[in-house]
Amino acid sequence: MADPADIRQDLERFSLRCSLLVPGPPERAFAVFTDDLTDWWVTEYTWSGPEALAELGMEPQAGGMLYEIGPYGFRADWGRVLTWDPPRRLVFAWQIGPDRVPVPDPAKASEVEVLFLPDGPERTRVELEHRHFDRHGEAAEGYRKALTAGWHELLTRYLATVSRPHPAGPA
Repeated sequence: MADPADIRQDLERFSLRCSLLVPGPPERAFAVFTDDLTDWWVTEYTWSGPEALAELGMEPQAGGMLYEIGPYGFRADWGRVLTWDPPRRLVFAWQIGPDRVPVPDPAKASEVEVLFLPDGPERTRVELEHRHFDRHGEAAEGYRKALTAGWHELLTRYLATVSRPHPAGPA
């Protein structure tokens, strides 16, 4: 039987974690993360590319798709919402393979969990875990390393977006 410490270590090898503090309440942090993807996602990370990308979106319910709309209305789904619990928690399947090819089988996709935790009256701690890289096969470790840098860039842009002044009222 495997030692539980070995299992935990192996699972950590196939995940990455990021955490950051953002201004504002969890409702705003969640809304910017889910509703404003086009404002903070790196367009070079899309299939359409920066010049042709029309929209990035997330359908706001469990079972909803994460998608991009490119030239001439072409739509590419690249994830599926697994848990939709605003403003606290979001989990979605990452259905993009290490070779940037869609992964239609969710059992072969990694997962991203994002928690939005109050940290005082006007700050939110955003904790992101991208896990189950082992589902991507032999390229899992290299993919995890590449996405560690990728998520750093994405979350830096997310922080800049959520930090912009916003109108009073609901996010």
